[in-house]
Amino acid sequence: MKRALILVLAASLLVGACSGMSTTQQRVLSGGAIGAGSGALIGWAAGNPAAGAAIGGGAGLLGGFVYDQYEKSRGRP
Repeated sequence: MKRALILVLAASLLVGACSGMSTTQQRVLSGGAIGAGSGALIGWAAGNPAAGAAIGGGAGLLGGFVYDQYEKSRGRP
């Protein structure tokens, strides 16, 4: 029961912390999270999930930023 309560509190803090973010911050964060998850899976298959997550997270952050700049150049928020 205590473990479930901690999990619920942690999830609510993560969701609540993202509520005041700009669209740029949201896109960069989501890109980093997707990249880290994908990189961890690829790294796990290759034998080093931590390195894969770090590399994937960095690539995802960069990809999220580039995507945000593209969307802004098209006139979207």
